[in-house]
Amino acid sequence: MIEIMGVVNVTPDSFSDGGEHTDAETAVAHGRLLASQGAGILDIGGESTRPGSQPVGAEEELRRTLPVVARLADEGYVVSIDTYRAEVAARALDAGARYVNDVAGGLADSDILRVVADSEAELVLGHWRGPSADMYAAASYEDIAREVVGELRGRVDAALAAGVDEARIILDPGIGFAKTAEQNWRMLHELDAVVDEGFRVLVGTSRKGFLSDAVGEDASRERRDLATAVTSVLAQRAGAWGVRVHDVASTRDALAVLDSWDA
Repeated sequence: MIEIMGVVNVTPDSFSDGGEHTDAETAVAHGRLLASQGAGILDIGGESTRPGSQPVGAEEELRRTLPVVARLADEGYVVSIDTYRAEVAARALDAGARYVNDVAGGLADSDILRVVADSEAELVLGHWRGPSADMYAAASYEDIAREVVGELRGRVDAALAAGVDEARIILDPGIGFAKTAEQNWRMLHELDAVVDEGFRVLVGTSRKGFLSDAVGEDASRERRDLATAVTSVLAQRAGAWGVRVHDVASTRDALAVLDSWDA
């Protein structure tokens, strides 16, 4: 079974679960729940990246995330910090995080690559073309798989130049980032192009708006979780290393069914 990364958003405004885990106690409890359901990695985020969202700054991001990272890491969980800021990544790594999940792939703050290079952390490089406040301004592609792979190669080169060990790099095709619904589906259809680069690949479709193409604009959270679980199965089929999801139980069950099917 592929790796399941469980989402713990310590934010008031994330598109799916904003406001549900805004204090350390509820966020830590949620992290424990996701781990009990099968998440091998807990991804802690303190700034929403939903379309149109505004940055909150490093100080506020640290206030939200650092206590949660420290508590969960102290309890023995594998923790990831979801940030594009070098300062936040450095403090989270000091607090026990073992992954840095940078949706911007080092483009928003290139110092984050050096921070990871100076640690033993794993680095997720996301495909990104600009801040969430103007998410779709750069959503123009002639050949999306070729262009995404080419831009990810550039981020890999930058990470290697900063001293990040090649074996610690994970690629994320950035589903939902600077991509229309149609482009997201095309990118998923051509996910093997990213897998063929030879790095571990993380796929994040969870509860994202483009799933409405399949299940309808008024789809409940539960229906989007089911749709997410199906994409998790398809991601494993395509050779992905991991999936990042809000609802771990549904994805775990779907992947378990796939494993039994393939046995």
